[in-house]
Amino acid sequence: MTSIADSDDLPAAPSRAKRLGRILRRHKNLTIGGAMVLLLVLAGLLAPLIATHDPTQQSLATALRPPSAEHLFGTDQYGRDLFSRIVYGARLSLLEIVLGVGIALAAGIPLGLLAGYSGGKVDQIVIWFMDILFAFPGIVLSILIVSILGTSLVNLMIGIAVFSIPVYGRLSRNLALALKQVEYTEAARALGAGLWRILFQHILRNALGPIIVQATLTAGTVVLTAASLSFLGLGAQPPTPEWGAMMSDGRNFLGVNIWLSLFPGLAITFSVLGFNLFGDGLRDLLDPRR
Repeated sequence: MTSIADSDDLPAAPSRAKRLGRILRRHKNLTIGGAMVLLLVLAGLLAPLIATHDPTQQSLATALRPPSAEHLFGTDQYGRDLFSRIVYGARLSLLEIVLGVGIALAAGIPLGLLAGYSGGKVDQIVIWFMDILFAFPGIVLSILIVSILGTSLVNLMIGIAVFSIPVYGRLSRNLALALKQVEYTEAARALGAGLWRILFQHILRNALGPIIVQATLTAGTVVLTAASLSFLGLGAQPPTPEWGAMMSDGRNFLGVNIWLSLFPGLAITFSVLGFNLFGDGLRDLLDPRR
């Protein structure tokens, strides 16, 4: 026999589902962008199951084939299946996002929180450091760092992360300036809480919304910048299936096989657009004024 408490709990699940449905219908950017990002993530995680061929296996007898039933996106100049390489390229793009955004978050947030909360000379030094990084165009700074450290995927991600550090540093500094005077922060300070405990348990926890939104927007920038640098030969090296490097290889065969550059370019566009739409949708959802 169902108790009164159980019967009271039954409508909870449908109400949450309806509420989620209203949110998704109201925020179209969040819905469309989330679906695109989810598709990208699934393609990366399930690449061995989705890919129809080995992405690095060469077959010169089938080089530069147009799209067909056997090769959905055609083949490149070495006979490698283009569809399989693009699917595996999604996995590499996710790795670039995790490394690039992760390093920028790990370095920028502590610096920004410390500067905003401490003020004085600490704030001046951190802002001076951020201004120096902002003085360089992001792509130029990345090229400089990769040129110094050497050409590799890890060094490419370090270069991208470095020019993203000021973005999170300034954002977290502004949030710390606003939150260090609120009641719960002052209460924690009065109870003798340490500096880092206040920064991470009281300020950062209440500032995660804008930081998450910025991270999703930065993810699209990471994909685009990584593809640009790989196009220049400064990122992943052959035979790694990376979208920018694939576009660079295809530019020499545009008159013979346009698919070599078209499909990787569409994959980059899809990823950047998806993360931008998802970030815009999150920003609208988390904005208290809306």
